Amino acid sequence: MKPTIKPAALAGALLLSACSLAPTYERPAAPVAAAFPSDSAGAASRTSVAVPLRADARSAVDTGWRDYFTDPRLQALIGAALENNRDLRAAVLRIEEARAQYSIQSADRLPNVNASLADTRAKTPAFLSSTGRSTIGERYDVGVSVSSFELDFFGRVKSLNDAALASYLATEEARLAAQIALVAQVAQAYYTERAYAEQYALAQQTYEARARTYKLTQQRAEVGASSRLDLRSNETLMETARAAALTLARQRAQAENALTLLVGQAPSAAASGAMPGDAQIDTLSALPEGLPSDLLARRPDIRAAEQRLKAANASIGAARAAFFPRISLTAAVGSSSPSLHGLFDSGSGSWSFAPQLTLPIFDAGRNSANLTLAEVRKNLAVADYEKTIQTAFREVADALAARDYLGEQVNAQRAVQEAQADRLKLLQLRFDNGVASSLDVLDAQRELFSAQQTLVQARLLRTTSAIDLYRALGGGLK
Repeated sequence: MKPTIKPAALAGALLLSACSLAPTYERPAAPVAAAFPSDSAGAASRTSVAVPLRADARSAVDTGWRDYFTDPRLQALIGAALENNRDLRAAVLRIEEARAQYSIQSADRLPNVNASLADTRAKTPAFLSSTGRSTIGERYDVGVSVSSFELDFFGRVKSLNDAALASYLATEEARLAAQIALVAQVAQAYYTERAYAEQYALAQQTYEARARTYKLTQQRAEVGASSRLDLRSNETLMETARAAALTLARQRAQAENALTLLVGQAPSAAASGAMPGDAQIDTLSALPEGLPSDLLARRPDIRAAEQRLKAANASIGAARAAFFPRISLTAAVGSSSPSLHGLFDSGSGSWSFAPQLTLPIFDAGRNSANLTLAEVRKNLAVADYEKTIQTAFREVADALAARDYLGEQVNAQRAVQEAQADRLKLLQLRFDNGVASSLDVLDAQRELFSAQQTLVQARLLRTTSAIDLYRALGGGLK
């Protein structure tokens, strides 16, 4: 009698296979404060630069990189990097790898159905034949079979599938995190190169001015109007400016090389553009007061850490299910005939049904060790998730602190530069009137050059801090 599978029995098996022994997932509480610090020690209130809030109170996390970075050349560089950067390309390939692994694992939740067609011929020698003569037998078989399909009563296969899905999603989030980091790195490399270019221009201008002064001093020394000490002092200042210009030229070339590596191809246009002004940086770094820390949940690296935690949680279910019996089915239905034309004749049908139950009895503690390993890995994933949140909170807090203090620092350094420029003018007048010495003028020139270079560095720090704040809040996806 040919067995039949009743629909109710099949439905019951499917319901049982939906069970899972994995622990109920609960997101760990974020081990950080409820809101980011809005003003580090009152620094923002002391700065003379007003930091306006955006009219629509949007934060960096809601702003695409094209809206955040408005420099046309920078936008072109970021777009090229997103297409050509090899690290980002590797991240995309890892997504494809994880997707394939998930597809392989999810295939185990459905039976593998195979169709087969076989033609078998065999010769029987005479001494083995009942007729005393050698014979050649022929047989044709056709059928459909299901081999070793596991009935997932205790959710082992489902848990493995859930773990593979979470791992795939974690890889996708890791790609998004890599994309945000790349946008920030390109912007920082671009403005670093622009800062070196600005410093180099200042150094070159200073060298040319000092070279003219040295030439005049040399002419004066030849007629006895200047001392050798004045000549050597001017020569020292001139050569110092030349050495600084050469150093900055090297640093700028290296910054261009770093930018080329990030973009993934040689730049299509010559270096151009300028560092953002104070008003533009104010707009970039403006955020609403009392920004809630739950915005961190939108950061891809935190979402990736949570997906890894979910994968570890599902793996516990698979480890628990290993303690219970495993039931698998092998079945086949088909037709057999000694001739091809009679393959589907009445009475040629055949079938087989072979359920198998495997009950673990003794495994030398393997299953217990696997369960312990799964639980430890989950605890590690919890620690990694919490550490990722704490690191993200610190990155945002550091960027906010930098925003609060660097604006005041830039203003102070600009005041230093203006004071040094005015000091040089006054000393030059005193020197022309015979009141001040040439050494006083040379010292003022040296101090002014140092103040100019330091101001550019402070502006670069303020720019990069705004970029850090944007990246820390998870912006840059569009």
